[in-house]
Amino acid sequence: MTINSLFWTALQVIIGFNLVFPLLLAALYYLIRIFKNPSRFSFRHKEADYGIIVTAYEQTTLLPAVVDSILKLNYERYHVYVVADKCDVSGLHFNSDKVTVLRPEQTIASNTGSHFYAINRFHQPHERLTIIDSDNLVDPEYLNRLNDYFDQGFEAVQGVREAKNLNTVYACLDAARDKYYHYYDGKMLFGAGSSATLAGSGMAFTTELYKECLGHMDIKGAGFDKVLQYELVRRGKRIAFAPDAIVFDEKTSASDQLVKQRARWINTWFKYFGYGFRLAGAGLVQGNWNKMLFGIVLLRPPLFIFLIASLAFWFINLFISPVAALAWFCGLSLFVTGFIISLASSATDPRIYRSLKGIPRFVFLQLVSLTKAGKANKISVATRHETGSE
Repeated sequence: MTINSLFWTALQVIIGFNLVFPLLLAALYYLIRIFKNPSRFSFRHKEADYGIIVTAYEQTTLLPAVVDSILKLNYERYHVYVVADKCDVSGLHFNSDKVTVLRPEQTIASNTGSHFYAINRFHQPHERLTIIDSDNLVDPEYLNRLNDYFDQGFEAVQGVREAKNLNTVYACLDAARDKYYHYYDGKMLFGAGSSATLAGSGMAFTTELYKECLGHMDIKGAGFDKVLQYELVRRGKRIAFAPDAIVFDEKTSASDQLVKQRARWINTWFKYFGYGFRLAGAGLVQGNWNKMLFGIVLLRPPLFIFLIASLAFWFINLFISPVAALAWFCGLSLFVTGFIISLASSATDPRIYRSLKGIPRFVFLQLVSLTKAGKANKISVATRHETGSE
């Protein structure tokens, strides 16, 4: 076998592995459940004190709604810090002593910068902090459900970001993507003994651990959650997945909005995917399952990239290797099966199923995003939410 043929085969195996990995992960999850009883919540500590950080950049329109939802929490010990970066706050007034509006003197234009701006102005040393986006709404039991996992000894917990809006095909497809990742990168990955991936909001940490992980860094542009999850797992921490700790997230509803958002996300993958080699390598050397499995997940390309590559390999092999083409067809079929399972695993709005016919259009827009990924952080700093059309 020549070097070229070895490279061709290796490349196909690497891409093809991503098609079957979700179902392999699910099989591992259920095997572990058979031989190991799931954890039971058998104790409750006193109500922990939370600093709730809400970050906004340029836009304040949605802030009253998110703060109102937080003030309806079935919880007492918390304080809300609204960091309004580069915002006009003259119209922001909240009739509650649990809310502090912070307006940085200089533009920060950084998630972690806004977080530490709030942390450095905490009214008291909050034991835990949770991060909420300005377009989120919070379920009344959100903090209680986070506590279910903190009370088991976890120091980092990721909740679920459910769709707040399903007003366009793009919003529905964005919600379908989230369900896929919640199921495999949240429930399955954590249940298999590794860590849930972080989603940027709807997540919580002990304050000291968050400061330890990111306090010495100056992270510009998108992707602070990628750095944070690496720092957590590198330190031997597991990120718990809390399926009932729910925030409702505004989904991208317009094509230009989608392109800018995905360009930032693609940019962060190319920037930080190398963390996967470090974690997987450390996991192998140390015999650390959490690090090894999480490192493999970090190496996985964005969904649309390995799907397009898989289709290309299948098409090429139709002409050069019918056996390989059949293998690719089986792999793609297994991936589709796994995707449908992720949607069927929870209550999924019929509009999401109907939107699946728009996947080719959705993938095309992400290809457009790929061409803009190199200058993504110059195009936009944060997602601007506007009413879109299909």
